[in-house]
Amino acid sequence: MLSFTCDYTEGAHPLILKRLIDTNMIQAPGYGEDEFCRSAKDKIRRACAAPDADIFFLVGGTQTNATVIDAVLARYEGAVAAHTGHIAVHEAGAVEAGGHKVLGLPGEAGKLRAEDIESYLRTFHADPSKDHMVFPGMVYISFPTEYGTIYSRDELLSIRRVCDEFGLKLFIDGARLGYGLAASPDLGLEDIAALSDVFYIGGTKVGALCGEAVVFPRGNAPGHFFTTVKQHGALLAKGRLLGIQFDTLFTDSLYFEISRGAVARAMEIKSLCASLGIPMYIDSPTNQQFPVLDASQVNALQGKVDFEIWETLPDGRFVTRFATSWATAPEATEELGRIFRSSFL
Repeated sequence: MLSFTCDYTEGAHPLILKRLIDTNMIQAPGYGEDEFCRSAKDKIRRACAAPDADIFFLVGGTQTNATVIDAVLARYEGAVAAHTGHIAVHEAGAVEAGGHKVLGLPGEAGKLRAEDIESYLRTFHADPSKDHMVFPGMVYISFPTEYGTIYSRDELLSIRRVCDEFGLKLFIDGARLGYGLAASPDLGLEDIAALSDVFYIGGTKVGALCGEAVVFPRGNAPGHFFTTVKQHGALLAKGRLLGIQFDTLFTDSLYFEISRGAVARAMEIKSLCASLGIPMYIDSPTNQQFPVLDASQVNALQGKVDFEIWETLPDGRFVTRFATSWATAPEATEELGRIFRSSFL
């Protein structure tokens, strides 16, 4: 059966598996001190146009978010995020478990707006009882967001200006960063590096078996960040596993090439829905698409294709999610088209 449930149902890109096999019997030091991690970091620095960047390889997205936020914030600070942000919804309170509150704000199509952040911060600092409250110390955004939307360069610049005015750090969750950059008309990896204080390059959802590359672009990693990573259970003894994967992904632009392929397949799903008159809940330019289906349509697809029910609308229809990945072949979206047409026409 076809599956479009998420973008990490497959294992890893074949070139990564080949490289892991080819290097399997090479002895290497642990904890990221190996030649593969060093090579991967150098390639990432060049791709980010950030020669002084501090780079760390962590095992997964939740560990990365919890570790970065815990390391960057003071004990009395929290992270401003959209109500739909990953740290606010799908990380089982990992940030709060580390002692930092997620300070939720309404988002628009999954995105925070600079004016809403500024309004919140001005209200907070004008409050005479603010010393009894959790201080905002960071703005957390996802690129792409949990609804597949992306920030424009102007939107990120505006958020950056607000952060600078109020002394907040800007943290970009890049679990699906490749797909966001593949869809962006005006942002590249070097822009993400220039506009953020810390971000990460997602591997788990973009071709790797596991792993995320955390980048402090100006050599601005907090003191003893390595130790904090270990405290959060995000450090691999066999760090080579992550280094080899990112070294492969950042050889010959593989990371960006496979991301473009996933977005191309998603646009085929978007076109398919448009041809059948199926509305989209949101206009996503990335690998996540959100068709709105009624109960009969959902039932007609059962047993033929796997997808997610994202939410239920007041009229009883369902927001569904169909996610493509680096591994989604054109044949898969063609078959999805045949399934949709036989089920709905």
